[in-house]
This record gives sequence, structure tokens and C-alpha cells, in this order.
Amino acid sequence: MKDNQDILLTIAATLRSFLDPLLGQPDAVDVAMYGVGLAVILGIIFGNAVILVWAERKVAGYMQSRPGPNRVGPIGLLQTVADTIKLITKEDIRPKGVDRWVWFLAPVVLFVPTLAAYAVFPFSDGLIAVDLNIGLFYFLAIASTVTIPFLMAGWASNNKYSLLGGMRSVAQMVSYEIPLVFSLVGVVMLVGSLKMSSIVEAQSGIWFVFLQPVAFLIYVIAATAETNRTPFDLVEGESEIVAGPMTEYSGMKWSLFFLAEYANLFAVSAIATTVFLGGWQPLPMPGALGEMLAAIPGWIWFAAKTYFMIFLFMWFRWTFPRFRVDQLMAFGWKVLLPLALANILVTGVGIYAYRMAIGG
Repeated sequence: MKDNQDILLTIAATLRSFLDPLLGQPDAVDVAMYGVGLAVILGIIFGNAVILVWAERKVAGYMQSRPGPNRVGPIGLLQTVADTIKLITKEDIRPKGVDRWVWFLAPVVLFVPTLAAYAVFPFSDGLIAVDLNIGLFYFLAIASTVTIPFLMAGWASNNKYSLLGGMRSVAQMVSYEIPLVFSLVGVVMLVGSLKMSSIVEAQSGIWFVFLQPVAFLIYVIAATAETNRTPFDLVEGESEIVAGPMTEYSGMKWSLFFLAEYANLFAVSAIATTVFLGGWQPLPMPGALGEMLAAIPGWIWFAAKTYFMIFLFMWFRWTFPRFRVDQLMAFGWKVLLPLALANILVTGVGIYAYRMAIGG
């Protein structure tokens, strides 16, 4: 199993052995390897966005009995490529009266934290850019900063609809971030660590989705709101606030907002995989079946589970109707937050009872 899982690690080790005599200094090799890792993460983000845009259209087409993209390339595979070229070549319009630097920096500031969050994703055993002792805390801290650029974009656009959209976005994301964080506390209590690799390894016998089903449900709902996807996509509203904080953006700047949305979708799905679905580990099955599943490389398991979660979020988008703003806020504060706190209480009582039972 280990040999199969280490295919990507072998490539990394080969690259390091190539750079070692070339650069001489170990620190220089480390810096070069971090540069390669950054390039790989950027490749994942950009490549993933192209795939997910196509996949979302196909999922929408299937669920609403529409063909979906089927003209440009085989089964429409090149449609997203064509759309990307169109977006890149579009004129970048800057409206009169915008706060120039804040307006320019908003999409950049949105994309940078998303990129930084990918550093702690455990794609496989040993395949992680930085395995921090506070990995989960680091992700939550980085992810919480994405509210700022939405407010920057809304305020700097010199447009009342953009400002209202930015304020609505911040209210929604802060409201749902609290139950999202609390939904992960139960798992941290069970593992006793915030380290990503430790959380995955603790699920070798049973995945936490079976021990923390309520927490998983809260996480999925809160993550849907955090990524501004239906039924919580109230950051935009065609009849109320147009495209919200993105109303005045076009061309590459709008593309960065769009890219960050799909990068965030992958990020919340990867965290769900890591915390609740066993990460890179296969389904814990006994006997020959278990050995056969364990022979599949860990990064394939991680990718399969993450894309399953992404499909789940797409399914929500094209199935459920939108909330009203007041319903959205009430659901977050009056339902999800008390439920998350109750889950922490029950988990604590369960851990105490278990320790008493085993005499610990």
C-alpha cells in the first residue's frame, strides 16, 4: 500500500535529489521546493476551477432535464476553456468615482487567503505542504478573512447596491462561520489535536461522520452558506442588489471573484473529507476487500471524497429554493448555533462517560 501511496512523494524526492547538487545549500533547496509546491497548488486551483465549472453545468443540466454544454469539444469539455478565454480578453471597466486602490485590491485580497489555506490540506500520507500542529485552527483563521474583501469591494465600488451586497455578505458569512467552527470542536475533542494528519490518522478504525453525524450536518449547511451557494446565495439578488459586491467588476477582476468561489468550494469539501470522511484513508473494510481498497493510493481516495462533497454542494444548488434574508439569519442563529453547542455538550459528556467506563 505504501509503495502505491508514495508515487507523488517519490516524484518530490526525485526533484529534491536533482536540486540538491544544483543549488548546494539545503535552505535554497527548501525554498525551491516550496516554490514548486506553490506552483502545484496554483495548478490545482486553476485546473479545478475549469473542471468544476463544466461539472456544475452538467449537474445542472442533468437535474433540470437540460442538455448542458455539448457543442464545444467532446461532451462540451472545451466550453469552460472558451469561456475562460472570453473572460480574460474582456474589457476591464473601472466606473467613475470608485476608491481606486481598495477597488483594485478586493479581488486580490480575496484570492490570497484561499491560496494560503491549501498549504495545510493533507492530500495523502506525507503529502502535505505544511503539517502544522494548529493546522485546523490555521485554516479557520485564514478562511475567516474572506469576509473583508467582499466589504472592500462593496464599499469601494461607489454603488449603493454593491455596498448593500457587501454588508449582506459579511452578515451572512459571520453568522454561519460561528456554527461552522463549533461543528469542528467535537472532532477536536475526540482527537485531542488540531493537526490535520493526526485527525486523519484517528479515523483509521471509524470515520468521524459516524461518531459526529450532527456536526457533519451542521458543517455542510454552514459551509454552503460560507461559500454563498444556493439556498444561501443571497450575496447576489437580481431584483434587489444585482450582483452585490461584484456588480461593478468585469474582465479579469470579476474572474478572480469567480475563481475564488470555486477554490473555496474545493477547500470546504477538502476539510469535510479530512475531518469527517477519513481523509486519505480507504473505507475500513475487513479481509481481502479491505486490502484491495488499501492498495488504492491515498491521494485518489482524498480526491474522490472531496469531489463527492463538491457534487453534494452542486446538488443542493440545483435542488433547493433560496431562503429569504431574514430566514437565513434566523436559521443560523436560532437553529444551527444552539445545535452546534448542544453537540459539543453531548460530545463532552460522552468522552467523560467513556473515560469513567474504562477507568481512565
